[in-house]
Amino acid sequence: MSKHKRALLQAALTSMIATLLLSGCVSPEPPEAEMVDIVASEKATPYEFPFQDPSLTPEERATDLVSRMTLEEKSAQMYDKAAAIPRLGIHEYNWWNEALHGVARAGEATVFPQAIGMAATWDEDLMLRISTTISDEARAKYNFYSSEDVYAMYGGLTFWSPNINIFRDPRWGRGQETYGEDPFLTGRMAVNFVNGLQGDDDHYWKTVATVKHYAVHSGPEPSRHRDDYNPTEADLWETYLAQFKMAFDETDVASVMCAYNAFRGAPACGSNELMVDLLRGELGFNGYVVSDCGAIGDFYYPEAHHYVETRAEAAALSVKMGTDVNCGDGQGNKMDALPEAVALGLINEATIDQAVIRLYKALFKLGMYDDPASVPWSGLGLESVASPEHLALSEEAARNSLVLLKNDGILPLKGGEKVAVIGPNADSWWTLVANYYGRPTSPVTALEGVSKKVGLENVTYALGSTIAGDIYTDYKPVPASVMFHEEYDGTLTPGVKAAYFEDKFRSGEPLQEAIEPNIDFYWLRTPGTDGLNDEFGATWEGVIVPEHDGIYRFQPSRWAEVAIDGVTAGAMDEFEMKAGERYSFSMTLTFDSGWPRDQLDKYAYLNWTDVSRDLKAEALTAAENVDVILFFGGIDANLEGEEMPVEIDGFLGGDRTNLNLPKPQEDILKALKATGKPIVLVNFSGSAIALNWEDQNLDAIVQAFYPGEKAGAAIADLLWGEFSPSGRLPVTFYKSLDDQPAFGDYSMENRTYKYYTGEPLYPFGYGLSYTGFAYSDLNVQKVTDATQPLTISATVSNTGEMPGREVVQVYLQPQTRPNRSVPRVELGAFEVIELAPGESRSVALSVPPGQLGYYDDEGAFVTANGNAVVVSVGGGQPGTTETLSETIEFLAAN
Repeated sequence: MSKHKRALLQAALTSMIATLLLSGCVSPEPPEAEMVDIVASEKATPYEFPFQDPSLTPEERATDLVSRMTLEEKSAQMYDKAAAIPRLGIHEYNWWNEALHGVARAGEATVFPQAIGMAATWDEDLMLRISTTISDEARAKYNFYSSEDVYAMYGGLTFWSPNINIFRDPRWGRGQETYGEDPFLTGRMAVNFVNGLQGDDDHYWKTVATVKHYAVHSGPEPSRHRDDYNPTEADLWETYLAQFKMAFDETDVASVMCAYNAFRGAPACGSNELMVDLLRGELGFNGYVVSDCGAIGDFYYPEAHHYVETRAEAAALSVKMGTDVNCGDGQGNKMDALPEAVALGLINEATIDQAVIRLYKALFKLGMYDDPASVPWSGLGLESVASPEHLALSEEAARNSLVLLKNDGILPLKGGEKVAVIGPNADSWWTLVANYYGRPTSPVTALEGVSKKVGLENVTYALGSTIAGDIYTDYKPVPASVMFHEEYDGTLTPGVKAAYFEDKFRSGEPLQEAIEPNIDFYWLRTPGTDGLNDEFGATWEGVIVPEHDGIYRFQPSRWAEVAIDGVTAGAMDEFEMKAGERYSFSMTLTFDSGWPRDQLDKYAYLNWTDVSRDLKAEALTAAENVDVILFFGGIDANLEGEEMPVEIDGFLGGDRTNLNLPKPQEDILKALKATGKPIVLVNFSGSAIALNWEDQNLDAIVQAFYPGEKAGAAIADLLWGEFSPSGRLPVTFYKSLDDQPAFGDYSMENRTYKYYTGEPLYPFGYGLSYTGFAYSDLNVQKVTDATQPLTISATVSNTGEMPGREVVQVYLQPQTRPNRSVPRVELGAFEVIELAPGESRSVALSVPPGQLGYYDDEGAFVTANGNAVVVSVGGGQPGTTETLSETIEFLAAN
């Protein structure tokens, strides 16, 4: 019994005794034996309900709790915004949280490289360290929020990460969230990420990990709510389920998210084959399932699958198929139709009970209703968030994720150079954080990293071009030097008038007024109310007096609107402004709890950029008196991502329509090439870019992906040789889309390195170094049993003059391919080692039996016994780098 409940009981007893005394019904001194009985009774039943007893199993506790709920209460628990049940002491809870590459959308956190960048490290141990750090920060934030009874969106312990779909097509905008195109690499990264999130305590989960999106899901984004995919059985098991199976076999992963699209005629979250036969049957998953947001509505929405007719049918079907939580879509909780569905005979209450029991089993395993003193990690506080140690790990991850694609000898730079830093991603915050991001505490852009490395006096900077089309990346907060307000006599005083309201619509009197230097805020607590999770409204009014003539675009933060001289400023609206003249402005902020809402991440800004500049002329001027040009280009997560409104050349709805470097960037690169200066390209992207002209004409190319908040420091250290690059591509960089299958075709034929028959620009597993590695002494058993792991060893030597980190890769090439879904070549094992100059080391690698065999046309696994396989060991795929190879024959099948 809690102290609070004990106090309430004691108060009630005291009041009752006092009443009885006054009425004369009891004597003022009850017999001593009766007092002993009262105390003994309380000691015998320390908990009001059995589910409060932590000595019971999570299953027992959840079963008891659910037995005490009404049908309506159960239905309300199956929504991402689960309602409180005060009579049972159950607080509200929001199941939605994100931790793709750091705790996201809940204010400050350490921002690690985007998932695709972490995959480029090929480092399982590093992934475990990163995920453990993320879960430390997650617990610290949860401890802070729950201490003030805040259980809001993005404040809980149930994370909808990692995304382990296969990046099968380079057009997919969400491919950046994955670990690349190979199921084995993806599975190894996933296992470590899940283990780091959930921890290794015998009794409690540290946080919940959710593998998503189960299972045949990888674009296109614009049609994901209505598409229906029907892969072959061999492709299903070889590509789309393999990494999920690895996660289920090797971790105790708590949760799965089912996908939007349909699978073989039925919505994924309502598919008997996918959810019952495979997930809970053959794959043996026994945790809880959450729908992707809006996926249950897609069951009956006319514009989506329209698989059933009503909300009640959708809710009943999803739960019967094993979906336990409905993530909403702005149209409410679909599970609130379950009472109606029970009444109609569409589902029985016992099936609903089973779902809610699964949910509360997870919450009890998190220790959510236990004494914090008994739960590990309860002592973690906000001081651990973005600590120096965590930031150092982010920088280490960034260093190990950078892939050197080309180098004609210009890198590493020798020192003492004057450099021109040019490009739309040189000083852009967005290239650091990608999507699903937290708020970095000390972001370092490429410009900042280079400037610190060589000194401001040795750097010239120019934007150079837009990032694509007419999209600028150099928006910065309107500076305090140009922001004023008018006094009653018309004089200008620095700062803008701010007012903060408790009402999100800004009615009534403001709670707080102030003169702010400019508009660039992040709040931990709500201004005016000091709450952690309060709605509020705000206004800012003042005058802008530009320091330079120009044509300006304004960019207010989310949920804000800005007007210049009374004219609303849209994203692409332009305002011609003269230096020294006054332009009135106003900005309003409506911070509400609509869908989706992230009130724990409270911010406001007013950014601008001058679009009247001659970007080409600025770039050529910046390049005039320098020794080398560093061009920071590519794309960012405002162009590629999840179901986005972007529709310009090369991009549609978050996806890519071609793989080219956007034309404005290629045009300025060609102009810079004409100067005769050496050029190093650092390309930021979450997906493959067809850098054909760049590969032929530039001196060096580094692929940075989206490398996290310490990217600038890591990139500068790489360029000047503080370490040798060691990242390896987790995806194929194709020359074009010309020989790629249709985006919506889920056949794996001619997709990814495993099946592609063309010549890539840069192959999967590829990456250069500043040092050299040699392989010798390959040892592979000549005849072996394919039902057992295959052990391989080789000696790796650092033949260069720098310490180096090498990714040792084992590939398998079957000599017979019974069906087209048997890969041409397949990753079998990998290991990361670090070697000093001249150092040699014997490395042993083990290829699991699942990598040795294949799946037949019925989806049955077939061992490699009776077949021959070429085994290659080296720093990349055979045929793309020097490898050692040996043909082995497996024992004949019985």
